[in-house]
Amino acid sequence: MAATGLPEFQRLFRTFERSAWRWECQGVYHEPEEREPLRRFLAGEPPEDSWQSEFLALVRSTTAAGKTWARVRQMTVPLTDYLRFEMDLALRGNIPAGEDIRVIWPEEAATLGLPGHDFWLFDDETVARMYFGTGGLDRVEVVTGSSVEQYRRWQRLAWDHAHPAEEYSSLRRT
Repeated sequence: MAATGLPEFQRLFRTFERSAWRWECQGVYHEPEEREPLRRFLAGEPPEDSWQSEFLALVRSTTAAGKTWARVRQMTVPLTDYLRFEMDLALRGNIPAGEDIRVIWPEEAATLGLPGHDFWLFDDETVARMYFGTGGLDRVEVVTGSSVEQYRRWQRLAWDHAHPAEEYSSLRRT
């Protein structure tokens, strides 16, 4: 199924003014463009990251312009193959491009009452709540107004309790 709300969601990445922040809590995502890169990773083959180049170029150009990109990724215990793949991508691509990524463990997230759904928070004013299915991103709901305050609270809690991704190998739980 094609994602609904996708054009508006994509526009948010081009028009935010200060910050783009993501809460990422799924143990596996089923995005079609990641299937082959994930297969290569699991097979121990050299990465081929061209599928990610447009996003990383956007991160580089907007951080150079003074905007910030950050996310907290909830890990799983044990780690899924997908999250090992994602952390490899983050350490090789996203972080060098300028994104600040942190990780948090499920028990920490549960204690803090963090949500079981992914979202982006743009400029602390606009939320893009993401809905996933077996074929990847199904739809995006854009939220503004007073409802955004709960997402701001979750963002602060997650950020304040997460660990820098660069410490991932020492934090890793099998």
